[in-house]
This record gives sequence, structure tokens and C-alpha cells, in this order.
Amino acid sequence: VQLQASGGGLVQAGDSLRLSCAASGRIFSIDGMAWFRQAPGRERVIVAGIKWKGRGTYYADSVKGRFTISRDNAKDMMYLEMNSLTAEDTAVYYCAASRSDWGTRARYNYWGSGTLVTVSS
Repeated sequence: VQLQASGGGLVQAGDSLRLSCAASGRIFSIDGMAWFRQAPGRERVIVAGIKWKGRGTYYADSVKGRFTISRDNAKDMMYLEMNSLTAEDTAVYYCAASRSDWGTRARYNYWGSGTLVTVSS
């Protein structure tokens, strides 16, 4: 499975941004997908996760109510709609896919290259 994240950029606090993740390859093997982020000097953390088939989403407390994860199975795409952005959301955002389970329980086997989101205050 290959993943390509896009949509990052420089925005102002309070703005919105939508990230996209294009998946290709052995898509049928995917059980869950997720967005992670890594801020400068910090560990990579999961931001949101979604079951690839069926229903189920997960959000970290820090983004709950502001971010929305979604997918389009017909297009093999995953999205992250980010609203009310703050400087704390500045990070490199990665999309990831798991062959087994989803959300925080999953072990993510495949990673995209990351897209930088910078929020100026």
C-alpha cells in the first residue's frame, strides 16, 4: 500500500484546511486509516482514525469538535477537515494505514510522506 498526503500549507489562526490522503496498491488489505502529526521537538501522535470498511472514527481530545476525518472508498481517499486552527496544530501531518484493527489499537504498517501545516497566530 502506498500513501500520499497533501493539502498542507501556511494559514492563520482560526482558518480551516483540508488534508487529503491518496491510497494505492493492495487497498483491500486495509482495516483502518489514521492521521498522525508530529510537531517540532515532539513525538508523533495520532490525531484521528477511521475504519476503512464499516463505521467507526476516533479523535484525540485536542482536536475533538474541530477536526473531521472522512473517507471515500470509491476513490481510495481519506480526508482530514481541520477547522478553528491554532498555533498548537502546527506540525507535519502523516496519513497511515493498518492491516489489522483501527484507531489507537492498530499497528500502522504503511505511512505517507507527510504534509506540513503551519498555523500563524
